[in-house]
Amino acid sequence: MKFINYLESISGISVYPMASLLLFTAFFLAASFWAFKADKKMVDHISRIPLENDDANPQ
Repeated sequence: MKFINYLESISGISVYPMASLLLFTAFFLAASFWAFKADKKMVDHISRIPLENDDANPQ
């Protein structure tokens, strides 16, 4: 028996794919909106964090 047969036997299962699609779309739109509206200096600072040479944290 295939996996799809198990899913078809569960009542109300069709709500979950639509809910996950709406959740993903809302998160993607929010992240896109933040990316376009974010302060460019803050984004530049965040992008340089891995490259900074910090003597206080030697490894």
